[in-house]
Amino acid sequence: MPPARKRTRTYDPAKIRVAVLAQFGNVRQGVHTLTEEQLARPARLGEWTVRELAAHLTMAVETVSRNLDRPEPGAKELALLDWPFATAARAGDIADGTRELARDNPDLDALYARVEQRITERLATAPDDRLLAARTGAMTLADYLVTRAVELVVHTDDLNRAAGADIPLDRQALAACTRLLADALAVKAPGASTEVRIPPYAVVQCVEGPRHTRGTPPNVVETDPLTWIRLATGRTEWKTALDEAKVSASGERADLGGLLPLMG
Repeated sequence: MPPARKRTRTYDPAKIRVAVLAQFGNVRQGVHTLTEEQLARPARLGEWTVRELAAHLTMAVETVSRNLDRPEPGAKELALLDWPFATAARAGDIADGTRELARDNPDLDALYARVEQRITERLATAPDDRLLAARTGAMTLADYLVTRAVELVVHTDDLNRAAGADIPLDRQALAACTRLLADALAVKAPGASTEVRIPPYAVVQCVEGPRHTRGTPPNVVETDPLTWIRLATGRTEWKTALDEAKVSASGERADLGGLLPLMG
């Protein structure tokens, strides 16, 4: 279990709702333009094809509607910052469910339209503090929607790279994804000796050692949001990012290679 966190960042629930719907809309439009040749390409995620990845993206949103249709659990079980560390255990079930979903829904346009209509209708009346019986643990709707922003951003990037697409990333969704994964690093490696900068969205301090108080920190890591997300989710290795000058790292405690990825 990760160490106790020092603080919890807050997210504007109204903005997150808009961001999730906007990013899903971006993906729906992008998937509509993919050719059969693109859909048949490997997704670079295990044995998935791009078609299966596209189907999986609907699962990230449909779980909101499905959980809102279920009885509300009695108590919250999972805090938002615990979520990144609770996802790996479900990888096998997710892979099986994705293949089945893609097989049963060859018409991706119809699948996306159905999922978008359901979540739009259900979010219209669901309060932010409504508890959802998510498989990783019961969470509030407000927190769970932040995790949906993460899923959508991560897999939109996967889709773009695998299919050669150019699906845009909603700025608010990208910001939430970057910040949650940055805060997860600070939970995994508590401390204040190293400053990790991911402009324009996040700055966190982490890693045990002498605490920095003034001036330029002795240990600094800086990268862009997409590179950070790829590092945090295991899409890119730390050494590769350094070699390609996607990350700058200075100081004896600036090597994050042993702490990444944060979620698989």
